[in-house]
Amino acid sequence: MNLNIDSVRELVVNFTLVYGMRLVVAILMLIIGTWLIKRLNRLIQRMLLRKHVDESLRPFLGSILNVTFWILLSVLIISQLGVEMTSFIAVLGSAGLAIGLALQGSLSNFAGGVLILTIKPFRVGDFIEAQGQMGTVYIINIFNTVIKTGNNQVIYMPNGPLASSVVVNYSVEPTRRMELNLVISTQNDFAAVKQMLQELVDADLRILPNPAPFIGVTAFTEYSITISMRLWAKKEEFWPLNWDMNERVKTVFEQKGVKMPAPIQKREIMQQV
Repeated sequence: MNLNIDSVRELVVNFTLVYGMRLVVAILMLIIGTWLIKRLNRLIQRMLLRKHVDESLRPFLGSILNVTFWILLSVLIISQLGVEMTSFIAVLGSAGLAIGLALQGSLSNFAGGVLILTIKPFRVGDFIEAQGQMGTVYIINIFNTVIKTGNNQVIYMPNGPLASSVVVNYSVEPTRRMELNLVISTQNDFAAVKQMLQELVDADLRILPNPAPFIGVTAFTEYSITISMRLWAKKEEFWPLNWDMNERVKTVFEQKGVKMPAPIQKREIMQQV
């Protein structure tokens, strides 16, 4: 019995002497490596900022390098613990294949992120419409793109579907065209109404002279005329101008007594009479 206890004690001592130091060194490597990775990440971000790397690309590159650093640190620690690297790499390859099959959607999102950052259909700060959502691009991550809507909601959009779908970017061109469709009664004097609208256009300096503003009839029926106003403005002034023009048109129509088409039910009653 004493012999067995002595053997176990000797085995524990030998194990501690052989692997204890390795374990201590591995823990030290983990602590120092974690500190170094944080410092390197901060240093890389400063370097990318100093080199004026695109804002949408900086988080992506930072994430890739961070993952790479952690993989290298993990390999060093495992090697320090005495694990045979050939066997470890074989196991890692098998696990990678299994994980890849299980995470096909995530890999698709990763590929989509690479395409978005390479082709650059939009950048951080652009106002886009995609996947039934509209908002300002806030962050482009490896697997998803984060946008903020006008009412400050945060939406996370997977990069896979986003990269393969239609994206409308409202921030690329410096100017935008607005179109106001005004429906009035045929009882009005069209020339007089057009002159009113032209005066509103001439009075607002935000409306660009080139391309020239358009005011004309785009549709009409027995009871109504549809007048379209197509106006160009700088993209940052598009919405304020749009709201102001709607208010001004309503106000001048009320002041000048411009008549609206009669409701359908009222027309039917008048026809019966």
